[in-house]
Amino acid sequence: MGTTLTAAAAGFGTGMSLLVAIGAQNAFVLRQGVRRQAVLPVIAICAASDAVLIALGVGGLGALITAWPATLTAVRVVGAAFLLCYAVIAARRVFRASSLEGGGPAVRSGRRAVLSCLAMTWLNPHVYLDTVLLLGSVAATHGALRWQFGLGAALASLCWFAALGFGARLLTGFFRRPSSWRALDALVATTMLVTGLSLAAGA
Repeated sequence: MGTTLTAAAAGFGTGMSLLVAIGAQNAFVLRQGVRRQAVLPVIAICAASDAVLIALGVGGLGALITAWPATLTAVRVVGAAFLLCYAVIAARRVFRASSLEGGGPAVRSGRRAVLSCLAMTWLNPHVYLDTVLLLGSVAATHGALRWQFGLGAALASLCWFAALGFGARLLTGFFRRPSSWRALDALVATTMLVTGLSLAAGA
């Protein structure tokens, strides 16, 4: 039992260390959390996607991706285009006066948030590199306990996105001011731009 918990704890720590860095996905979840808009579906998509990708990595998909680099290149190109477009949209919001009271109909906004989250997750090669390749490689070093390691990493993803999405509402008062929203959208736009450009350069 102790060895199993050790492997799971190692997976949790490794997974968390990869998640806490600011990136396109985290910036998106933070914005949705502050707006309290489709937060649960967004968290579920991020955590479930990570769990699936981690399982694929632990199962050995990383070796297949390495053998077919063209697949990852294609994802890079599409992902870069999506992130750069999203960066432009976020940048446009910086110059608009808005606050938590603004926004369109909840149903339409929620659907758009879910679709954006799916694209943000599955069209971002960094997600594959972190989950399938990196976590999969580290999990392999744990031998028979690699699945316990993967479970710990998946749990870290769930805890992180839940904390980020639901914890963001603590900033609600701060984001009642339009200037605060402009600052957040500027952060989102910059993050998407940098990530998109890095993907384009890598492709």
